[in-house]
Amino acid sequence: MPQKKDNRVRSAKVQRKTSETEIFIELNLDGSGRHSIDSGVVFLDHMLANFSKHSGIDLTVRCKGDTEIDDHHSVEDIALVMGTAILDALKDKKGIQRYGWALIPMDEALARCALDLGGRSFCVFKASFSRSDINGFSTEMVEHFFVSLSRTLQANIQLRVIEGNNTHHKIEALFKAFAYAMKQAVSITGTAIPSTKGTL
Repeated sequence: MPQKKDNRVRSAKVQRKTSETEIFIELNLDGSGRHSIDSGVVFLDHMLANFSKHSGIDLTVRCKGDTEIDDHHSVEDIALVMGTAILDALKDKKGIQRYGWALIPMDEALARCALDLGGRSFCVFKASFSRSDINGFSTEMVEHFFVSLSRTLQANIQLRVIEGNNTHHKIEALFKAFAYAMKQAVSITGTAIPSTKGTL
């Protein structure tokens, strides 16, 4: 459905500092996919740039993390802050489509994402990877990224790799499927809260 005219500014800035990471994220749900990403984890930069480009969400990410230990804290905390930022930008969620879904191929890989911005946190993730690491990014952190994101975004996110052999292709297809599902879910298609409860 075409996006309706909406005069609200749906953007957010969130900062989080711990003994393990220092993170700043700024985003605009109604952007054009502009991005500036420096997570400290090169492959995650590539995935977040893809997310921004394909969702149309403008995204700035800055993270200084303890990557000398490993990538876990940076990846997890970026997901937590990103979820918080998207939720803040959604405001009262009035008029959003709420649900989004996508089926994305990348060469031999095929990934599916379905999500609900309905206020309940849950993540179902079905994928396996033959490589344990891509340029400092632990492939086990793909699932953890989306689990952490679902928690602060208060969203139900279901992701599955249906076909594929190449680890890079499978992960990129997952992030792109998530991007297109998010683009659909945050789109303004009405004026009311999309719930029989009257609140999300």
